[in-house]
Order: sequence, then structure tokens, then C-alpha cells
Amino acid sequence: MDHAEENEILAATQRYYVERPIFSHPVLQERLHKKDKVSDSIGDKLKQAFTCTPKKIRNIIYMFLPITKWLPAYKFKEYVLGDLVSGISTGVLQLPQGLAFAMLAAVPPVFGLYSSFYPVIMYCFFGTSRHISIGPFAVISLMIGGVAVRLVPDDIVIPGGVNATNGTEARDALRVKVAMSVTLLSGIIQFCLGVCRFGFVAIYLTEPLVRGFTTAAAVHVFTSMLKYLFGVKTKRYSGIFSVVYSTVAVLQNVKNLNVCSLGVGLMVFGLLLGGKEFNERFKEKLPAPIPLEFFAVVMGTGISAGFNLKESYNVDVVGTLPLGLLPPANPDTSLFHLVYVDAIAIAIVGFSVTISMAKTLANKHGYQVDGNQELIALGLCNSIGSLFQTFSISCSLSRSLVQEGTGGKTQTIWLTTFVSSLFLGLDYGLITAVIIALMTVIYRTQR
Repeated sequence: MDHAEENEILAATQRYYVERPIFSHPVLQERLHKKDKVSDSIGDKLKQAFTCTPKKIRNIIYMFLPITKWLPAYKFKEYVLGDLVSGISTGVLQLPQGLAFAMLAAVPPVFGLYSSFYPVIMYCFFGTSRHISIGPFAVISLMIGGVAVRLVPDDIVIPGGVNATNGTEARDALRVKVAMSVTLLSGIIQFCLGVCRFGFVAIYLTEPLVRGFTTAAAVHVFTSMLKYLFGVKTKRYSGIFSVVYSTVAVLQNVKNLNVCSLGVGLMVFGLLLGGKEFNERFKEKLPAPIPLEFFAVVMGTGISAGFNLKESYNVDVVGTLPLGLLPPANPDTSLFHLVYVDAIAIAIVGFSVTISMAKTLANKHGYQVDGNQELIALGLCNSIGSLFQTFSISCSLSRSLVQEGTGGKTQTIWLTTFVSSLFLGLDYGLITAVIIALMTVIYRTQR
């Protein structure tokens, strides 16, 4: 018998005998969850907090300036073509959106261009999302416009307003002052919340809540643009049931619609929709998506200028824009006591929209975003941008917000978020949705 066979026989005949005490379920749970707590002294904690090491410095820089982390790892050959096409398309689209959203904010259109320029540069350095587009957003613009119109109504009597033109310019200047004050205060609120690590609330923004909120926001954007699509004049609505009131107002004035304005709008809509389907169908054969937004802007501008739509068909156009950028100016802080409630709502809704879209795209592309850093980035964009006469910005939902399929187990939350955000407004709707989501989590935990 060789040595290997002896080892096999020995292994087959050996046995282990284990002696241990008998555990009951409570005793076992106590043993499993019992941990030896070793607390450091206050001196050790202070020493660790104030110790400066190269690794700690690098992590702090990465945390507050995310661009220092992703830019050195940028894959030029792999990303440059898509980024170039995407950047041109988004930039060209942001120009007319900025002009249009400035009208929603009740300020002259050129201020929409300022809001499309300064905040984008700052977010590039401080933001953590790789895909969202920062700039004017219709719902935030409506909230800004609500404050501006409330404090500076259309029928306000301005001393020194000799004629209608001067009166309108003076009124617009006052509304710009109000918008700057709200923007500065909302930016300060966002920055302070980020420093205080308030971004943890992003944990409670579950996927169905995010999808319901962004879909409701898309409906708000659509209804706010209906009067411009049909070319009718209606009153500005904000707050609870504003989406219903604005839609009903447009339908009541539909007999006065401008056929030419509707035709141009539908033509551009058809181009974008058809182009989206074309890019989707031939995405495997195209080196990069065709920037249909660019062609839509060029086509709309060419048609407006070539057929003189303003004079011939009474279609509203932006008109002549002043050249250059305005010098920095200090916002009027004396208005803070009049706008602080609106500033809080704008700060929360702006962050919610941004983190919602950022989380959606981050989950889709396999990376994470930092809610605290997003608050800091938005705070810097708004507070510093207000010095250059911008109004509050957020994530733009210009890309498709069509609801993707959700599982049957999460339709409780999505439906509640969508309905509450749609009819109560995005500020009250978000609060209601978060409460319902927390109640749902508690109920499921107890079950």
C-alpha cells in the first residue's frame, strides 16, 4: 500500500467532534449584534481631523472640484466626437430656450442668455453629473416670474415713466432687480444646505418618485409653452392647480390663435420628432447623432427672417438683442424679507429637479452623483451668477422625459408623485411625494 492510499484511508476514518453551548434565538441575536465599542479620545479625534496628508488634500480637492478627477481620465479619441456633437446641439438649443424662459421669468430675453452662460461654466468645475444640462428651466423661470410680477405688477405706476416705452423699461429693470435678489438668496440657501450635508435627502428620492416628479415637470413645461405655441395672450398662473388654469385659459382663447405661429411650431416639432426616430433607427450606422436641434433653430430663424413673420403675420419674435455682457452688479439685499419664502421653494425645487435627472442618468450610465456637492454647485452657480444679472437656474429637461416602464411594485409611489406634483405644483407636490414615499417604506418595513 503506497503513501497516497494510506492518506485516503486516514482521511476517510477521521472525525471532528465539536462541543459548544446550546444557543437560544434571543441569546444568538445578542451575541451576533454585540460589538466592542472602542471610542477614541477627543484629542485623537482632533488630531485625526486636523492632520494634513497628501491623500486627504487630494480627496478634498476631488470632492469640491470634481473636474480635477474626471478631466485627467478623459478618453479623448473615444469621447471627443460625441461630446462635440452633443455640445453643439445642446448649446444651440440652449440659446432659444434661454430667450423663451426669460419671458417666463418676466425679464427681458437677453437675461436668459446671461443665465445660459455664467452658470454653465461654474457647474463644469463644481458639478458631479456628466450628462445634465445646467441653465434656465421653465418651472424655475415660472416661479421667478411669479415673484417678479407679484412685486412689480404690469399696472405699477413708476415715477418718471414719461411714455409707455420708458415705463416698460423701468418696470423691466425693477423685475430684473427682484429676480437677482431671489437668485442670490436661493443660491445662498443651496450652498448652506450643501455645506451642512443636506444632500442626504437624495437617498429618499427613489426611482419611481424621481420619474414621477420629472414627468410632472415635463407637463408643467408643456402647458407653460402652449400660449406661445398658439400665439394667444393669457394671464400668468402659478401655484396649486396652475397647470389646469393655464391650460383652460389657452383653450378659452383658442379662437384667437395665430395660425402661422402654430404652423411654425408644429413644423419644428415634426422635425425634432422625426429626427429623433431617424437617429434611433440608424444609430448603429451613424458615427454620431445628427444634431436636429441645430437645424431646427436655424430653420426657425431663417423662416422668421425670410418671411418677416413679425410684420406680416403678427408672430411674436425676440427682436434685437444688445451686444456684449453686462458688468457685475450687487443684487438688492433689502428685498430678501419679501422673497425669502419663494427663495426657499426655488432652492428646493431646483435641487430636486437637478438631482432627479442626475440620478436617472447616472444610474443609466453606471456612475454616482453626490447630492451635497450638487447643492454646493447649484448654490455657487446661482449666488455668483446673480452678480452678473442671471436668474435662478436648474437642470434643463429639454431631453426626452417620456416615462420608462416601472414595475408593479412601485406604482404606488410613481402615481402619487406624478399627480401631486402635477396639480399641487412642483414645490408642494415634492413634499407630498416624499412624505408618501417615507410612509410606504415604513409600511413595507413593518410588514
